[in-house]
Amino acid sequence: MKFWRKPLDLDEQKVVRGEVHILRDRCKGCGFCVEYCPEGVLKLDHAYNKKGYHPPVVIEGKECVMCRLCELLCPDFSIFITERGTGVPEVRDD
Repeated sequence: MKFWRKPLDLDEQKVVRGEVHILRDRCKGCGFCVEYCPEGVLKLDHAYNKKGYHPPVVIEGKECVMCRLCELLCPDFSIFITERGTGVPEVRDD
């Protein structure tokens, strides 16, 4: 899409990229994160998790803009975002 004008501070703005982390065994495969992701970062996997559901997988990880919509919509709290390059916090899936 071509815009007819651009913001004056476009060169100064930095888009923060995120890294998506999925707790596969906590997911129940509802698909909210896949359907509402504005960048199309996720898709449902063909493999099953321990509960017998198809959890999401990351297909376009570099496209994540950290909108955190997937975190907000997930009813099982099985997905979270970290800023790219900051590392993964230790998460226990008890």
